[in-house]
Amino acid sequence: MYYYNVNGAALASLIPLEGLGLEVEPAGGWRLFAAVSGDPVLGRGSFKVNHPGQLLSGHGLEALDASRLPDFDNGPASAMLSDGTVVPLELDQNIRQAIDDGRLTAVNISRPGWEEVLKLSHSLGKKRVNILAIGDVGSTLLTGLKLLGGDVISSIGICDLSDQITARWEFEMGQINLPWNYNIFPEVEVIPPEKLFDCDMFVFVASKGIPPVGSQVKDVRMYQFENNAKIVAHYAKMAREKRFQGLWCAVSDPVDPLAKTAYLESNRDENGVFDGKGLRPEQIQGFGLGVMNARAAYFAKRDPRLASFLTEGRSFGPHGTGLFIANSIDRYDEELSQELTQLTVTANLKMREIGFKPYVAPALSSGALSLLLTLRGEWHCGSVFLDGIYMGVKNRYTPAGVETELLPCIPDPLFAHIREAAEHLKSII
Repeated sequence: MYYYNVNGAALASLIPLEGLGLEVEPAGGWRLFAAVSGDPVLGRGSFKVNHPGQLLSGHGLEALDASRLPDFDNGPASAMLSDGTVVPLELDQNIRQAIDDGRLTAVNISRPGWEEVLKLSHSLGKKRVNILAIGDVGSTLLTGLKLLGGDVISSIGICDLSDQITARWEFEMGQINLPWNYNIFPEVEVIPPEKLFDCDMFVFVASKGIPPVGSQVKDVRMYQFENNAKIVAHYAKMAREKRFQGLWCAVSDPVDPLAKTAYLESNRDENGVFDGKGLRPEQIQGFGLGVMNARAAYFAKRDPRLASFLTEGRSFGPHGTGLFIANSIDRYDEELSQELTQLTVTANLKMREIGFKPYVAPALSSGALSLLLTLRGEWHCGSVFLDGIYMGVKNRYTPAGVETELLPCIPDPLFAHIREAAEHLKSII
């Protein structure tokens, strides 16, 4: 291993790096960074390392499966430097211990401005949350955050095109309280658009053109993409101008393509050229998988054949076409998983058949509840940047960065479905 001091931060590397000065002795501080290579646009920006192999293959879907990652325990790997020299790649005990302790952050040094990641620190205390658009989803999500978020939310800002709507919801939320304990819930205030990014968590719920109940549109989410992408692009550029350092949360449909839209658009200059000066990929997460996971649980509770999902199952992929529900990781059954996936994917259509828009469960399971788990640093379902797209997986935010769940061995048929979901998302944007 090679160690460098970069602006006071300890950076380790498997190979010698040019332009970082002389090597130094391993630092004894809590935080340790590891330099990794990757695509400057489609590679991950930074992430918590929970397996040594992620230092070599941390950007792709293999990062989810320990059995598919390179193994340093069977002897050193090797790499070729720019001058043609072949060097061995070996991990020292310092790096192994940092991984075991959960304090190693991988940083993609191919990305413009990667040094900025080394300056970031994990802030403690309650967070400010701002929500854009207070319609059916936004108001339900807001209510959930108000009632359940007092432990992690300091206050909530709301913004909408309609002043009448924000006035209503500020008035409504202000009258929700417990007797004699009037500060237990976060306060809600109306904010103008220019203050949307004065926060720790920005929640994008804006949408245009939701098909009415009874319409013949089959893929409602993709129907919304073109119009919603334009709205995302506008606010992504605003986040860039504000040098926003918080978390951008995409809740509007289609969640996963809109998350990538926010990433790409925030990083384009006035000529449309990607310059990496906007949101880092790990600053954005899509919040659509939570309700899909909850819908799978709904059906699993009502059918003993599917009950394994409740203790052993997982959900992967986007909020819609491409989603796949695994009945179990250890006892994977392709037929049962396909059945549960189909039930889950079509649940929103069933609600429309009943005669209602399916927004309450998404606003709470994908929205409020998942956002609160995120703020608490707990495991949740959401879409993180992986393999060049925003992929829905079990993940959490930690002091060392975003961490995706590492499974010991994902069955080949299931991994093929995850790969298929990724390819579907790549075909969109």
